[in-house]
Amino acid sequence: MKPYFPLLLAASALSSTSPACAADLFLLPTANRTLYEKGGEEKFFVGTAGKPWTSGTFGCVRSEGWQIHEGLDIRCVQRDGRDEPTDPIMATADGTVAYINRKPSLSNFGNYILLRHVIQGLEIYSTYAHLSEIRSDLRAGIAVKAGETIGMMGRTANTRQSITKDRAHVHFELNLLINDHFAAWYKKTNPKQRNDHGDWNGQNLLGLDPRLILLEQRALGAKFDLAQFIRTRRELCRVLVRDTGFPFLRRYPQLVRANPRALQEGVAGYELALNFNGVPIELIPRAASEIKSKSRLQLLSVNEAEKHANPGRRLVTGSGKNWKLTTSGENLLELLIY
Repeated sequence: MKPYFPLLLAASALSSTSPACAADLFLLPTANRTLYEKGGEEKFFVGTAGKPWTSGTFGCVRSEGWQIHEGLDIRCVQRDGRDEPTDPIMATADGTVAYINRKPSLSNFGNYILLRHVIQGLEIYSTYAHLSEIRSDLRAGIAVKAGETIGMMGRTANTRQSITKDRAHVHFELNLLINDHFAAWYKKTNPKQRNDHGDWNGQNLLGLDPRLILLEQRALGAKFDLAQFIRTRRELCRVLVRDTGFPFLRRYPQLVRANPRALQEGVAGYELALNFNGVPIELIPRAASEIKSKSRLQLLSVNEAEKHANPGRRLVTGSGKNWKLTTSGENLLELLIY
């Protein structure tokens, strides 16, 4: 066992005593709790080099809104004598290890770990990236408890620009999984490109904003409803897909809205409401009599204000009455229903 892991285990025991609401579904992944302090954002978030703290938050926060950041970059609060980060990284909720990457050269996330959780019946995946090390006994399928230490904050990445000591952080995500068959889809659509992470490729995960989730559950306590949180995100567009059995439906039935007509006549497709990050926030079964187009994918509507406010995912393009799905939008939908 590496020398620091006894310290990690001790830190894990201490972390369980840190302040948290009994109703919290998700815990912060480090001891940095300034997210809950008024004006504490600069102590909590790490921005990109030369940019404000907002570039370390979730959303279209980089490259003037055209680059999306699907997690939170949480600042370190503990350092060793060499000024390296030593913050223990803790599981945000009870779950199991889904995937571990211990080869920093294979990802701009460096060393990272992905955990699977079931929260109020919803399958959620949390990601912890740029770690200096991941606990050596962890492997896929191992169960972990909320607040249990799973690794150590670091600065690992394979990007051309390294993470400097002053920007040491953990990149933290909460995601929905798109499709169990991602690896097969990727091989079919990108036959000449490598996929080092199989079904756990980051393209197969759709991020939710952890900051909003953490703050809303703090405000609502036991009344916080994760499915309701997802359903009430702002809508970017609506699309119709002529498919009725894709994996997302089975994994996230809480996001399906009943339609008596389709129930009576039979389901011929689904109308999907997508947010700016491509998350299907609502799925409505449609009967054949309700579907006007024979196209496999059909763009039904676009929220133009939301498109201009959050353009980074580039799912649709156009203006006024002339909108269409981009290649990125079509690829997302093809993966969803593969």
